[in-house]
Amino acid sequence: MDKLVHLKKVSLANGETLGYRERIGGEENLLLIHGNMTSSKHWDLLIEELDPKYKLYAVDMRGFGISSYHTPIERIKDFSDDIKLFVDEMGLENFGIIGWSTGGAVAMEFCADYPGYCNRLILLSSASTRGYPFFGTDQNGQPNITKRLQTVADIQRDPLRTIPIQRAYDSKDREVLKGIWNALIYRKAQPKPEKYEEYVEDMITQRNLADVYHSLNTFNISMKYNGLTQGSDKVNAITIPVLVLRGDEDLVITDEMTKEILEDFKGRAQYVELTGCGHSPLVDNLKLLTAEVEKFLG
Repeated sequence: MDKLVHLKKVSLANGETLGYRERIGGEENLLLIHGNMTSSKHWDLLIEELDPKYKLYAVDMRGFGISSYHTPIERIKDFSDDIKLFVDEMGLENFGIIGWSTGGAVAMEFCADYPGYCNRLILLSSASTRGYPFFGTDQNGQPNITKRLQTVADIQRDPLRTIPIQRAYDSKDREVLKGIWNALIYRKAQPKPEKYEEYVEDMITQRNLADVYHSLNTFNISMKYNGLTQGSDKVNAITIPVLVLRGDEDLVITDEMTKEILEDFKGRAQYVELTGCGHSPLVDNLKLLTAEVEKFLG
């Protein structure tokens, strides 16, 4: 399968360069948008498993993988606007999207802003339509849900999430990164050791951690106020078929966040719970994930 997947780069009109993995063959275009602390590399298991009828494009968002990071992102829309420039450069139309975690927020923003491109949307362990909240800490060093962080500077000073991960990135501390993933993501199953090392190496390429957190904290395409920002109501512009997938043991995306997505889509989104899966169904149960994806895409 490796011979069918090529790592490439494309220059965008805004001066950024995006890396992407392309699986040759297939006629039905499918775009894969990764989450935080990952890149297109982390899609490799699904890329290998999906039916050959799909022509796959897995993009490295700005600041991840081999993509550039000339201009810092300030909001999720900056990522989705990059996706628009990417699909235009590639000449892609009438394609499906799978957005994983942060990539789900990017995918929703893209579909809302640029109708007519995406024909099917799959939200895999996705951030909510109302964003992903980041809170301050109390005197015991625990999250204080009454104190929502406001600015990117607040996020940069966050001792629970930003500081330890950024420190591990800066020092290339692979064991700390693996410890974080083992605690939150790879709790039930882990990739094969060699592949796990490749994933950790890939994590270290990220150059925009606090900016991503701030963008998730302020993201809100719902009809409601999320405690920090008023919703844009853009969710109602997404009228294509939508599938929401979440593992019942996900420690990153809460059940409440998924319920927010379903509530905001007002019955327009289908939901499937992935039993026995955490935040990475690609590792926990690849065959189950593949089956649900292919059934929805048809």
